[in-house]
Amino acid sequence: MGGGGGTTYKGYTIPHNKRWHTVAGKGLCAVMWFWVFYRAKQDGAVLLGMHHPWDGHDDHSHGHGHEHEGSSSTSSSH
Repeated sequence: MGGGGGTTYKGYTIPHNKRWHTVAGKGLCAVMWFWVFYRAKQDGAVLLGMHHPWDGHDDHSHGHGHEHEGSSSTSSSH
């Protein structure tokens, strides 16, 4: 069959990897783990339920004042 040889186990010959396949696989594995750890640093508390994305936004004002609240409701304090 194909050249290059390999390891034979129960009648099946497993071919040897080429060097660039091994290097590329390890490099992509490293990129994957760096990405996983980066996202865990950014979103880990949300993923584990220790923090909600909407926490810390109780007032909803964002520095715009409260003029939008008076227009939708009637005031009885006049």
